[in-house]
Formats: sequence, C-alpha cells, structure tokens
Amino acid sequence: MRYRIVSDNPGRIRVRFGGYAFDKELESCIRKLAEVNSFVLSAEVHSANGGLLIYYKKDSRREVISFIESLDFRTLSPIPEDKATQKIDDNFKKGLAKLIVSHYVKKLLLPAPLSMALTIFNSAKYILKGLSELGQGKLTVEVLDAASITACLAQRNFKTASTIMLLLSVSSLLEDYTHARTKAVLTSSLAVKADKVWLANGDEDVLIPIDELKIGDKIRVRTGSVIPVDGEITDGEAYINESSMTGEPLAVMKTVNASVFAGTVVEEGSVVVSVRAVSSDTKIQKIIELIDSSENLKAGIQSRAERLADGIVPFSFLGFGLTLLFTGNVTKAVSLLMVDYSCAIKLSAPIAVISALREAADHNITVKGGKYLEAFAAADTIVFDKTGTLTNAEPVLDRVIPFGEYSEEEVLRTAACIEEHFPHSMARAIVKGAEKRGVVHAEEHAEVNYIVAHGIATTLHGERAVIGSRHFVCDDEGVTISAEQQARIDENSGASSVIYLAVGGELAGVLCINDPPRAEAARAVALMKKCGIENVVMLTGDSSSAAEKIAEQLGITEVHAQVLPEEKHSHIEQLKSEGHRVIMVGDGINDAPALAAADVSVAMSDASDIAKETADITLRGAELTELAVLRILSERLMQRINSNYRFILTFNTALIALGFFGVITPSLSALLHNGSTIAICAKSMTPLLKDGSML
Repeated sequence: MRYRIVSDNPGRIRVRFGGYAFDKELESCIRKLAEVNSFVLSAEVHSANGGLLIYYKKDSRREVISFIESLDFRTLSPIPEDKATQKIDDNFKKGLAKLIVSHYVKKLLLPAPLSMALTIFNSAKYILKGLSELGQGKLTVEVLDAASITACLAQRNFKTASTIMLLLSVSSLLEDYTHARTKAVLTSSLAVKADKVWLANGDEDVLIPIDELKIGDKIRVRTGSVIPVDGEITDGEAYINESSMTGEPLAVMKTVNASVFAGTVVEEGSVVVSVRAVSSDTKIQKIIELIDSSENLKAGIQSRAERLADGIVPFSFLGFGLTLLFTGNVTKAVSLLMVDYSCAIKLSAPIAVISALREAADHNITVKGGKYLEAFAAADTIVFDKTGTLTNAEPVLDRVIPFGEYSEEEVLRTAACIEEHFPHSMARAIVKGAEKRGVVHAEEHAEVNYIVAHGIATTLHGERAVIGSRHFVCDDEGVTISAEQQARIDENSGASSVIYLAVGGELAGVLCINDPPRAEAARAVALMKKCGIENVVMLTGDSSSAAEKIAEQLGITEVHAQVLPEEKHSHIEQLKSEGHRVIMVGDGINDAPALAAADVSVAMSDASDIAKETADITLRGAELTELAVLRILSERLMQRINSNYRFILTFNTALIALGFFGVITPSLSALLHNGSTIAICAKSMTPLLKDGSML
C-alpha cells in the first residue's frame, strides 16, 4: 500500500494514503485494526485526505510501519455501529429536538394566556420536587431550581421561567445520555454478539435464534466461532482462546467435560456444548454488569465535592435574601438563584470517572470502581508476588553442566530425547532449550517409564538412563555424586532448579532450569518508580537466593523470601500501619489474603479465580507495564476532577457576582450556568491518555 509519511516523531507517526484511498465507512474498521495491536496506543483515521495517525509504544516504530504497509483497503468491510449505541444516540436527538421545538412552538404560536398556563403547569413538577426535598430538611439543588422558577412566576416573568425549565430539561437529558452512552461503549467490547446458534440436540444440527436457547440444550461451535454461552463440552475437542476472560493469549485444549465460557473463541476444532447459562447469567455478562454498576463505587473526591456543593446551596439562598434586602431588586436577587455548584459537579465527576473506566478497559484493564482509581493514584508503595507475577511461571533452560566424558550438547540431546514424551513444565523447558540451541535429538532409547513426581527411566544404547530429581537419581537409583561434582553444581546452578541425568549408573550431567522475569518486568518497575511509587516490595515463598537474584535484576528495593500466605497478609498490614498506601499485585490463591488487605489490589490476567475475585483491578493483557498506564490514567483522572472542581467554583462564583451587580439577567445567568455545565461534561468525556509518549 503506497503512502507518504507526513510527520514522524518518537511514539507518534502520521501518514497519508491520499484522497479517496478509502471511504468514510472504513474509518472505524481501520482504527480498530490498528488499535488491536499491542504496540499501538491509539489511532485516528480521516478519509478526507486518507490520513492515519498512530500513537505507539516506545521502540515499536518498525512494527507500526509493517502494519501500515500490510493494510489493504480493498479487503476491508465497514463495521456496523452497535445497535444499542445507535438507539441511545437516536433517542437523545429526538428528545433534544422535541424539547426545543415544543418550547418555541409554545412561545410563537400559543396565545399568551395559554402559554402562561402551560408554563405554570410545567413548573409544578419542579416546585413539588423542591418542596419534597425541603420537607425532608434538605437544601439541595432541586430546592434551588424550585425557588428560582417560583421567583420568576411571582414576578410574572413567564418567559424566563420557561427558559430555565428548558435548560434544566436539556441538562437532565444530557445527563441520561452521557451515562447511557458511556456505559454502552464501555461494555460493547465484552458483549457477545451472536444472533443465531447451531442446535445439536437431534440427529441434525439446526440453526435457531439465540433467544430460543434454553439451559440443557446442546449447541455445536466450530473453528473461528465465538462460544455464545457458558457450558460444558459433551463431544469433541478444540483449542479455545480464552483471552476475553483471562487475557492469556495462547489457546488452551478443551475436551469432554471441560467448562467453556461465553465470549471465548474456538481457534481450531469443533465441540458440542451443553448450555449451563445463557444471556444475563453468563460469566461475561456478570463482568458487564459489574462495570455497568461501577459508577456507584464513587471516588472519595467525587463524594466530597458533592457534599461541599450541596453545602453551598444555603449560601445561595442567603445571597438571594441579602440582595433583596439591600437592593430591593427582585431581578438581581433571582439571578443568584439561577446558579448552583452541585449541578456541574454531580454531572462532571461521575462522567469523568466512568470515562476513565472505559479508557482503562480499552487498555485491557478492568477496574471495579472509581474509588480504586483514586486509591491507585494516591499509592506510594507497590508489592509484587514473584512467581507468575514478576515471572511468567514458565520454566526455561538456563545452563547445562556436563560430567565425565559427556559434552553439554550430548547431555542436552539425551535429556531432550527422553523428556519430549512428557508435557510437564520442566520437560518443555528442556525440549525448548534444545530447539533454541539447535540440538537435534533423534530417538535412540527404548520405551520410557515415567515415575510420577520423580523422573523418567529408560534404556539408552544398552544402559539404563534416568533423569529427574536428586532424590530419584541418587536415593532411588543409587547414583553417586561426588563432593567435587556437587560443589561444581552448587557454584554454577545459582538459584535455578536442578534436573539430574545419569547413564549407566554414573552422573552424566545436570540441567539448570529457572523461572526468569517477564521481559517487561524491569521496565515496569522503573516506570512505577518514575510515576512516584517510592517503595517497590517483593513477597515470595521461594528461596532467598532466587528472590534476591530476581530483585537485583529488576531494581526492587525490598525483598521478603520464604513467606507464607498469612505472612504476606501481615506484611501488607505492617506497611499500612506505617502510613503507606499500598498496591498489591498477585496471581495465586496464596496471594488472596494480601490482595484483600491492600488499599487497592491488582490480579494478573492468568490469575486464579479467587485472586481475580478478590482483586479490585485485573490486567487482561500480558504486560506489567499496564500498571504504569493505569497509574498515569488514575493520576490524570484526579487532576481532571480537581480541575473541573476549581473551574466550577470560579465560574459560578463569577456568575453570582455578576448577577448581584445587575450585569446579567436571570435568563442569561441560567444560560451561562447550564452552558458551562454542558461544556465541562463534554470535556470530562475526552481521553486522558491521548498522547503516545505517556510511557
């Protein structure tokens, strides 16, 4: 695909394919194609000039160029807009048009007496609501609205009263629209979009609408299809990609009696699934409901701002009374009632929070509520589990130590030849190590005998060959290891696990296997320090030597090794008692107590179910650097809420002052107040992580 680079800066590149290179309908498709790549942070597409702007991760320019060159617009199809989102947009447009048209039709066409009567009738719901709040001993924004409308009616200023009610209706409509649309967009990427399924209850598969599906029915799902229900496999086997649930990019083999979940994809194979849960009962729908209700888990700053805003309402009435007392001018006094602080705060704060939750979801991070973003922004300490969190929990071959007449290659060839028959993690590490080093291992041994949890025994060139733990090779098989050999093993193995290979009763060599840090772990730790995290702590049940080696590689400041699950919990409580605000990151069942104790907790994508259930945040991607993304996002959210708060106080105070001095009328005061509320809400919906240089 021919293109021209318009600008090329670190983390940001803009190219143009030229006018008419693709239609406007393809913009969403191209943007999604770009953003699905892990190295792309965000993308903008413009059909008018064939422009494509990509923000990308550091050191990923080559991958971005490869993606751009791979684009073929002829093979792309427009992405239909989500029906739920389209319906919300249509309802908002219709509602807004109805409000404006009815207002001006009444104003222009109705006789004055009838227009006045209609204004009084419409004002009743606002006045009754205000009286209801007042009857409960509350001075809220509803009381303020009711007072301002009543004051206008008392002055027989029906046009101003009508305008105020129009603006209040628009504000209410906007509130409902922004909440509904943000939720719809937030959850659309998780929702299962399947209209029909293949029913396999009889001799022949039948295509039926998914709405007709019942618990206990059996459906067939083939290669490339999304599983639309939760259930168990009753027939067949397949590799299933569960990244939508776990974040794990590799497909897993599922056979009869295995559980499968809605939203996962059959990559290869065909299975019949017995339906356990449909529609609103599926596991993925529970996640959607959790996200949908998460705005109720308000950030503390949001709740405090709302309480303060409602606390200011009595002062608005005080200002109204004093203005009326000293000036005797009802118009000036009513101008003060047109303005309140809580309206903008109560709209902008939750919109900012839920927009941030949506943005986190776009970066493969699920956050259970706004208060956890606030806690993440305020934290000064992060605690990591080691295995499966800072490491991949995927052993790799580190080194081979030969003995006697054997060379490294011979030891590795023999070990790989024997181990390739067994799919446990240590065996995979040895076989992959041989492949990486280019060691070819042909079958040269007799049938192997696997001794569970010990090792493998076979016959090689007429001699007994065994491989496994020291206990198996030495104690069970009677192989002797000299003091000199053991000293060499201890010197070279470091913190690695050691697999012993013996042939003909003599030690042939050992293979050192370790669990190295994730490729991005050191960078993730460095980024968290850069983001203001003062203490980086590692808690692990592993040996001190293994823990200290990992800590040294990653730049971790504090290490606690050979820690039991209940001790992890105690360490977290100790840090909190010292005044630290703690983030805990873990993945296993043994991390659950510590996750529950932390101020805010994070579970890895492949964490145990109990860890993910306990954690406040889940990283659905495979990169630890997402922690830094979340830190920046949460800090910018807090900055935005505080910035909005300062603007609301300043702007509305200015309106009150202008009304007091008679500079603006009640109608203009109401217009400016509601206009500023709409503007601040619109600003609160803009991305917080738009710039590509955030990491």
